[in-house]
Amino acid sequence: MSFCFNFDLPAQTTTNPDSVDGNELQNRKKDNAAKPIEDNTKPAEPLKEAKEHLPQNDPQFLLMDAVTETVTIGTLPPLHFLNETVFEKTASERKDEENILSRTSEQRSDLISGVYEGGLKVWECTYDLLELIEKDGETFGGKTVLDLGCGAGLLGILALKRGAKKVHFQDYNSTVVEQLTVPNVILNCQEDDKVDSEDEEASGKGKIQEKFGSKIKAKEEEDVEEGNPAPKKRAIDLSEQLLLAKCRFFSGDWSTFLALVKKEDPQPKYDIIFTSETIYNTAYYPTLHETLHKLLSPGGLVYLATKSHYFGVGGGLHLFETFVEQRGIFSLDHLWDGEEGLQRHVVVLRFKMPKDT
Repeated sequence: MSFCFNFDLPAQTTTNPDSVDGNELQNRKKDNAAKPIEDNTKPAEPLKEAKEHLPQNDPQFLLMDAVTETVTIGTLPPLHFLNETVFEKTASERKDEENILSRTSEQRSDLISGVYEGGLKVWECTYDLLELIEKDGETFGGKTVLDLGCGAGLLGILALKRGAKKVHFQDYNSTVVEQLTVPNVILNCQEDDKVDSEDEEASGKGKIQEKFGSKIKAKEEEDVEEGNPAPKKRAIDLSEQLLLAKCRFFSGDWSTFLALVKKEDPQPKYDIIFTSETIYNTAYYPTLHETLHKLLSPGGLVYLATKSHYFGVGGGLHLFETFVEQRGIFSLDHLWDGEEGLQRHVVVLRFKMPKDT
């Protein structure tokens, strides 16, 4: 089963898109831009009410029979996450009160506006932002971080592993938060020596190295079709996961999420807000901008990773830049611009100083 976010891709039932080589990946990105899917820019259903999710008392249950992947970029700590292919194949076994797993399978789509907003996949721009963080050497020591539209949560997890004081994760769908984000955070909260020992045990048993430009992904080689899953990461007791105590998890539309956290005293403010591949729909710009405006701390930074244009949906960086400029609240600077294939970018937003207005 394959999904299509903004693009109408041919079905690929046996190939994980994360397992292709660099040239094939670039060719696929070019092909992705060719065929838009039909989609409306406005949500198809009412806004989703926000709520906070507390990790289960037994985190081992969330990682039971989990098959994982590990991405390593330069000097960054390894980031572990649930294998996407296995997650898709076991969707019917997972709790899903929103029914997004079955609906995305039936419609073969990674985007159903107002229903499912693409959080089950790790998109390319997330890796671009991880690379930039590695290059700049950001450590997040003592900072409060929000991973907005978190999906798998890799950006927030990195901040957590590099010294953040608090990390909050938000995604539109509760199923994404409960079945993907929380398990991934728990997976990375395991003690490093336990993870390392398992990696050593797994070495020589099919572990392969795949290079995507400057990205190196360490992935356990497994053949799901033949029933030979990779070695499983083991979970530890909640009491041992000290990092998890720094985390909070939310689902819901950005407007209801903002309303929920504004009720707190004191209201959370974030030194750093990460958001990746979230400006694909122009109808969401006012709510996104308001959320960033109200939750960013003075002197804080918003890191946005995005494509130049999202075919079939209509959004993209140029339109968002224009929107931000018209509002006059933030300045926006480009940190990285990719020139190959479907152009991708990483930009930073910060509050304008009085002299900038």
